[in-house]
Amino acid sequence: MILNACNGEPLSAYGDGQNVREWIYVEDHCDAIRTVLAKGQPGETYNIGGGNEKKNMEIVNKVCELLDELRPGDPVPHRKLITFVKDRPGHDRRYAMNASKIERELRWCATETFESGIRKTVAWYLENEAWVRDVTSSSYRQWIAKHYSV
Repeated sequence: MILNACNGEPLSAYGDGQNVREWIYVEDHCDAIRTVLAKGQPGETYNIGGGNEKKNMEIVNKVCELLDELRPGDPVPHRKLITFVKDRPGHDRRYAMNASKIERELRWCATETFESGIRKTVAWYLENEAWVRDVTSSSYRQWIAKHYSV
């Protein structure tokens, strides 16, 4: 979504955009995995969640709002790039995550709010545009083939 918006490409919103998902900042997720590895009981399952259920359109609109703020030179308001597309049949309306076990047993919880995490995520993409471009281009695959081919 961030890359498409930065490139002026359509931002696909499926169905009516009201599907609900659980969101967590990547560093919180990594911290939770480290906590499970260090403190979790072997064979147990721990759901990792950030406590941030948001409708898909809330996410798209927030990304657009942040890009409008952080990239004011872009030619159009990013919301004008939103395009509604047909949702796939049987798509779940809501994915829910109960992270109470990891919070209770391992004393872990996310430290970032949705707002702080999405801002950091958008800012990271903007600060690392060259790296992202290299990773998403065929040159990255060529580098991998050169260094890891047998």
